[in-house]
Amino acid sequence: MKVVLELARIILIFGILGSLLGQLLMFVYGHFSIPMNSYKWLGGIGIYLLLFILYRNKWQFSGYYTGKGIHKLSRPACMVLYSTALALIIGTPIMGYTLEMLA
Repeated sequence: MKVVLELARIILIFGILGSLLGQLLMFVYGHFSIPMNSYKWLGGIGIYLLLFILYRNKWQFSGYYTGKGIHKLSRPACMVLYSTALALIIGTPIMGYTLEMLA
């Protein structure tokens, strides 16, 4: 039963927080008139990577499930995921501008 509750918690966290942060990112991109074309999903993947890191390093320890396999991500893994997430979030507007200039 605890596994089902933890899965529901994960779905709610990623669904609600991911949607809110995605809307915030789209608002920021729109506020600065950044052409998004069809690449705004890259920023969404970056947001979900950041949420994944937060979940694995902080939120999983305050949940319902307390079984085996609960541990933090290693520091190198965190650095790679953080770098990838930031590259996706920052790279999306750069890609939009570049593709607009080429068109």
